[in-house]
Amino acid sequence: MMKGGFEVVHGALDLIQPHEQWEYNNNSIVVFQSASSNNFPKPMAVERNELELSDWVEHVTKQLIDDLPETEVTTAGGSFGPSFQTGNEAECGNLKSTEQINGGLMSRVDEQHGLSLITLLLECAVAISVDNLGEAHRMLLELTQMASPYGASCAERVVSYFAKAMASRVINSWLGLCSPLVSHTSVHSSLQIFNNISPFIKFAHFTSNQSILEAFHGRDRVHIIDIDIMQGLQWPALFHILATRIDGPPHIRLTGMGSSVDLLTQTGKQLSNFARRLGLSFEFHPIPKKSGEIDSIRSLQIREGETLAVHWLQHSLYDATGADWKTMRLLEELSPRVITLVEQEISHGGSFLDRFVGSLHYYSTIFDSLGASFASDDSGRHRVEHYLLYREINNILAIGGPARSGEEKYREWRSEMAGRNRFVQVPMSGNAMAQAQLILNMFPPFQSHSHSHSHSHSHSHGYRLVQGEGTLKLGWKDTTLYTASAWTSQPYNYSHSHSHSHR
Repeated sequence: MMKGGFEVVHGALDLIQPHEQWEYNNNSIVVFQSASSNNFPKPMAVERNELELSDWVEHVTKQLIDDLPETEVTTAGGSFGPSFQTGNEAECGNLKSTEQINGGLMSRVDEQHGLSLITLLLECAVAISVDNLGEAHRMLLELTQMASPYGASCAERVVSYFAKAMASRVINSWLGLCSPLVSHTSVHSSLQIFNNISPFIKFAHFTSNQSILEAFHGRDRVHIIDIDIMQGLQWPALFHILATRIDGPPHIRLTGMGSSVDLLTQTGKQLSNFARRLGLSFEFHPIPKKSGEIDSIRSLQIREGETLAVHWLQHSLYDATGADWKTMRLLEELSPRVITLVEQEISHGGSFLDRFVGSLHYYSTIFDSLGASFASDDSGRHRVEHYLLYREINNILAIGGPARSGEEKYREWRSEMAGRNRFVQVPMSGNAMAQAQLILNMFPPFQSHSHSHSHSHSHSHGYRLVQGEGTLKLGWKDTTLYTASAWTSQPYNYSHSHSHSHR
């Protein structure tokens, strides 16, 4: 399994080819002259039999929520269906009318079936939110008979997984909280598939690597702390660039956190072998704990003279960090030169109905993106939906929530970091944008917009990349799904020349 994971990364190395001509710009940021992505499989567009599921969800949920008395439902973006923002104006936030929805490519029968599934699912969520578990159970029995995870429509598949997660919540409410065991083998093998068929993981890896590379320029001893390293698929690509650095490779130390001792051991061996083949001086330090469980930074063995980077690719598969405020305290104590943060645009806090509405729109959009490129019987698509997306849905609805975990989660880490005096945002560079564009070119259809001219397009098709407010946002059509940002601690000043080093 591990070998296969690193084969995926080897393919990604085509994005930044070491045999090509390298140069440094005025700020000593690595840029590349050309890059080939011909080795990447390009998903083929699939003829759709229905309008986008996320369109129905937005329309039906808005109607239902408007009808609820004295109920406030928000999402991480502050409104239903977080959209790309340009200044204070939503760039593509116009809700499609009922006439537009009814005028889609679906047959009338399929359309009514999908809408009835979404409506019943929403009514079930309302019943759960007011603890009417008997009525919710009745509706869930009906939903499980109407929807299948193997269905031809995205609506059936999404409703099937949401109904299963909500059924788990109802059972947990009757019997008490249960936390399912994590099957790391199935999760991580499915992550490899997701990495191949969708741009989201590659986007997170390569944009973060670019920010870390820029922070490490001219430094000869570097230390990376990965908040949840999993298989470490991200790091071989960065190692490869550092090994070919004009001024020579640095000594690299990587601290990986995670819940599985076996997986950490495997990951450490794989990364050590890879670094050895590149001739790098490398150390791996496993920490089988969550970041919120670390009482003292002494356990992270911070050494004087090292340039420190902290990376966190957020996901909803399980609680990787513990208490958010403890993780924030740890970051403040570490005071790293760079923190790379990739956030899912979805909230883990708030009420059950709050999380339900946000997650239904979020995952409907991801299912739409997969359904646009892969047939309903595609085995890779099914593995991603079943072992990754369903697990995240189940964790958010059946397991998570402050009332169950006992901890309130931050709605948006970027806002929390911006509101503290210890961190300053480092705008994502043009080179990070170039990395993301190269990745998305492998997954058509794709549109790219920067902050300066994003007003010129009122609609988008397919994957969409937006650069603005110092971040890079990747989404599907009108909905942001992942946001990458970089931060530095106050003792550092990125306006200084990169020529300053610890040599």
